Amino acid sequence: MRLVFAGSPAAAVPSLHALLASRHEVAAVLTREDSPQGRKRILTPTPVADVAAERGVRVVKANRLAPVTDELIALEPDLGVIVAYGGLVREPLLSAPRLGWINLHFSLLPRWRGAAPVQHALIAGDDVTGACVFQLVPELDAGDVFARMSRPVGRHETAGRLLDSLAVDGAELLARTVDALADGTAVAEPQSGEVTLAPKLTIADGRLDFGEPARRVIDRFRGVTPEPGAHTEVDGQRLKILDAAVAHDAPPLPAGRLALAAKRVLVGTPDGAVELVRVQPAGRTAMAAADWWRGLDADAEHVAA
Repeated sequence: MRLVFAGSPAAAVPSLHALLASRHEVAAVLTREDSPQGRKRILTPTPVADVAAERGVRVVKANRLAPVTDELIALEPDLGVIVAYGGLVREPLLSAPRLGWINLHFSLLPRWRGAAPVQHALIAGDDVTGACVFQLVPELDAGDVFARMSRPVGRHETAGRLLDSLAVDGAELLARTVDALADGTAVAEPQSGEVTLAPKLTIADGRLDFGEPARRVIDRFRGVTPEPGAHTEVDGQRLKILDAAVAHDAPPLPAGRLALAAKRVLVGTPDGAVELVRVQPAGRTAMAAADWWRGLDADAEHVAA
């Protein structure tokens, strides 16, 4: 079949590789426009754009689809495939391919419809997650599902690590679905179950609330790592939390109170403590939490808020 692939971040790259290695033709790749990256704000192509360019595939860069809709329709694709493109496909582009569009989504739909399913699954403490390939429809992530896979969630997995894993497994699921559609054997089933939403996270979502139980604090830390990033405020200064864990066998501490115990930097919660393992103070480089602690006033009481 003749395909148009839409994707942008690194999580979409395994799927593009799988389709490029398949028996199908990737006629063009749709991706977001180059964006400023790093401290020097250098305009940088998306990871998907880099791969497509290396493979000599036509690249269409657009943050809004209206200006490029006619160009994509003119390619006369049999199928559109979307993986984390970062925009909504609407009519007339939605129904232009002979078989419409399919979407690889990193959740067990209808749980966690939206832009940040992996992050919300971790924040909620889900024990199982997965990926689905479904028919794209105008309603958000609501189409019939062709294929799904599930896997347990590791208790120490961050959103970044879990997404990397699902991107690889999901690419295989996607490739099999494309083959089935080409062969006429694909069967889709309506979604069933409770619908939950996973909107894009903001910097505010990364704030850790030590008034919550320790497990909830760590679930949020895992869900917002590496983006938008976990943080708190100590002595009026923002502190990024790069690594943390539930502190087992720790002495009791009031919620939010910091202390050094057995060379571990601890923060109290209502039912135990969280250990800060690696942090980054404002304007400084990342460091072990114990090194950061040594720079604080030893006679003062420190509270994370």
